[in-house]
Amino acid sequence: MNSKVISCVVFFPLFSTAIFAQGLSRPANISTDIIACLESHNVPYFTSLSSQWAALSTPYNLRLVYQPAIITLPTTADQVSDSVTCAAQANLKVQPKGGGHSYASFSSGGQNGSLIVDMENFNTIDVDQSSGVRLGNLALALYSQGQRALPHGSCPGVGVGGHATHGGYGYDSRLWGLTLDTIVALDVVLANGSQIHTTATSYPDIFYAMRGAADSFGIVTSFSFQTLAAPATVTFFQAFLTDSLQDIDSVTSGFLALQDFVLTSPLLSKNTTFGMYTDSDGSFSLTGLCLFCDTAEFNTTVFPALLAGFKYTGAEVTDTSWLDALTNLANGDPLQQPLTGYNEHATFYAKSLVAKNAAPLTEDAIRAFWTYIKEHQGQGPFYSIINLYGGPDSQINVPASSSSAYSDRDALWVFQNWGYTASNLPPWDPAITTLIDGLNAAIPDVQPAGNFSAYSNYVDSDYNAAQAAAEYYGPETYAALLGIKTAVDPDRPNPPPKADYSTHRTPALHTSHHREIQHAHQRPHLPARPHQLPELPLRYPQRLRRVGASCEGEKQTEEKRVDGRAYGLVQQGLEQGVAFGEAGGG
Repeated sequence: MNSKVISCVVFFPLFSTAIFAQGLSRPANISTDIIACLESHNVPYFTSLSSQWAALSTPYNLRLVYQPAIITLPTTADQVSDSVTCAAQANLKVQPKGGGHSYASFSSGGQNGSLIVDMENFNTIDVDQSSGVRLGNLALALYSQGQRALPHGSCPGVGVGGHATHGGYGYDSRLWGLTLDTIVALDVVLANGSQIHTTATSYPDIFYAMRGAADSFGIVTSFSFQTLAAPATVTFFQAFLTDSLQDIDSVTSGFLALQDFVLTSPLLSKNTTFGMYTDSDGSFSLTGLCLFCDTAEFNTTVFPALLAGFKYTGAEVTDTSWLDALTNLANGDPLQQPLTGYNEHATFYAKSLVAKNAAPLTEDAIRAFWTYIKEHQGQGPFYSIINLYGGPDSQINVPASSSSAYSDRDALWVFQNWGYTASNLPPWDPAITTLIDGLNAAIPDVQPAGNFSAYSNYVDSDYNAAQAAAEYYGPETYAALLGIKTAVDPDRPNPPPKADYSTHRTPALHTSHHREIQHAHQRPHLPARPHQLPELPLRYPQRLRRVGASCEGEKQTEEKRVDGRAYGLVQQGLEQGVAFGEAGGG
């Protein structure tokens, strides 16, 4: 079967009322310059005086609430470009927003006073042909238009933009790779407002940087993905392992046996991907998919071997349709998500930990993790999701580390540790932050040589720039990104480490996960929109390595920030002109 390509295409919605002045006075904290600029270019916008302001500006994570200066809702790439240039003229930082799921509320700017470019109107999907920017809508559209599919996370409300440009893990990723790996082309608005079409051969440096660190370089207005044939049926499996959690020896030996199975057993093929869930209530389960598998054979051979080290009270292996499998992984949430008015929120703090194939978890490290889980039962509340990324022939780790700015191509396990308020509403209890910090440190504290890293889609709001650069990218990838940034924008000022970005006057594009990013002010060395940038030489080294990963699937799990459908690079820690990071999600 010939492969097909799908793209997110601009959709032009009809507004029932004008969004510009809306018959309201200008808020006192908004410059007349930004209003005049947006109106002169017919860019739809909202201010704090709008009746829709709360719905548009309230972040996914209610622990970190920031107030934008103004929000634009463009319907064309030109309006995205105009939003950027108008923000630059008004000295406002620019933040693209897709799904708005940033763990650190970077999709709201990560600070007060940003211009938010809300990409919700960019939601049409075309397979070789109808709509949807969120992962559930994407899955439905692909399947309905030729029974196609992509690897992606399991939370249907997560936006594809941040998810795809910083990773994109799903329960099919060991077979198909990450969402990021299926990108074949991007239409991008750069920080000076110019528009380019980038591929592996056209602006290859930008293509490299946008796949892993998009928010530091631009805003994506259109994606082209290489899709895959969806399986007619899927083997769905689940086991309830709570009995193993009753004593530390049982759960430690069970996890150790599972890790050995993953690394050495010929029974585990790349067709199988799974994850584990445990929480402060004492739950412990394992869930996964096997694509293009013989379900009966999996049930009699693979599944018993996979669970051999654990005590379990219930287990099931069933045949299911592709869409039903995705619905099961979404914890029953509908795949069809609203294109406007999305209103899901939580109050939480999350961290991630990436363990490597080259340094599997030691018995002491495994014991320390489960001991911490056991000793803190009833506190929080909290949960941990542990996803399998690695093992022999995992397609997540096949691409060369120099193929994109996603630098975690040796991941074995990715832990997402999440603490939240019982009501999922404020106020926040700082004791939960301390609890999650301790949980995330339990493994590396006893395995200091583990070369652990973090996954940028589960962005950590407490990382400073240096930490984010080290944990999400590593020195080689960060250096490569900085080199590209310098080539594209040689005159950009280099903020010092730990710069006070809240008072930094130069506008910046940043990811929904990270803070400082590409400056948006006009630069004479960059062509003015709509001209194209000259081709850039390949500047990144032929080998880059690092790890990082995370889920995008469970309702309780992620969402990195998956904000949207478009962005640029990253942001949390670009000290000298690069940005890095991501936002929360898989």
